[in-house]
Amino acid sequence: MSDHADTKALIHAIDQLREQNERLTERVDDLEHNLEQTEDRVETLETENEQLRDRLEDCEHETTRIDALTDAARKRSGVNKQRIEELQARELEKGAHLLAETVDHCEIDVDGDRLEQLTKDDGQTYYRVPQSEDPLERGGSITLSHGDLLPIQQLARMDDEMLRSTSNALPTRLAAKLWKARTDSSIGDNPWERGCKDIAEYVKASDLKHWIRRQEPGTSDTYAKKLVSRTIDAMLDLSKNRVAIRKRTERKNGLEYTERRLILPEDVDIPGETLSQPTEAPETAGVRG
Repeated sequence: MSDHADTKALIHAIDQLREQNERLTERVDDLEHNLEQTEDRVETLETENEQLRDRLEDCEHETTRIDALTDAARKRSGVNKQRIEELQARELEKGAHLLAETVDHCEIDVDGDRLEQLTKDDGQTYYRVPQSEDPLERGGSITLSHGDLLPIQQLARMDDEMLRSTSNALPTRLAAKLWKARTDSSIGDNPWERGCKDIAEYVKASDLKHWIRRQEPGTSDTYAKKLVSRTIDAMLDLSKNRVAIRKRTERKNGLEYTERRLILPEDVDIPGETLSQPTEAPETAGVRG
């Protein structure tokens, strides 16, 4: 009886151990499964972390690039502001009247270090050198600031050094000089000719080629021909199409040929050249030192 009881107890203990082993095996399986999931999650996080590091590096590079561009733009803006102030100072000393809102009077360096404010009959305020009359004798209701001028007029007012620093394109510089030759009698070398009917002035392509070779000594005839077309294109663009191109049949040595002409129409509106004459003197608003 005792042996039977012992055997039964042993079998029961074995069954319990087997059940416990099965539970432990299941627990180990669960832990191994959880470990695999954790390892997969860690691997995913490491991949995402690496991707974020790459994006952060790209962002840092882009930020550095943008900072460099911003700094360069700020420097260019400062240089351009200085150029505009220098040009404004020159124009003011020549007697120009400039809209007050376009002039930083604290930075303008003019002879005497004084600018005078005046209000014209358009109700707007302008700056001028004290008691200077408008050299173009424009009306009290209209005056020109630097921004009122056509791009070609702005460039034509620059000296050679400023023009070269403003544009590195030779056709642009030649267009500015060509316009200046038309309006400034002191230049001397003026290829423009007076027109008739609906044409105020014109310059022949052939004459423009010779003029370019005089302006740029050493320029070959072939290259000068290319510069004629490029200079005309620049003139059209910078004058906002105030000038135009026309072809005309010419005769030379009994032979006919067609030649391009760069023309300035008689009725075209050129700032400072087509404005009415003044009727009364402007009112002085004050003097700024």
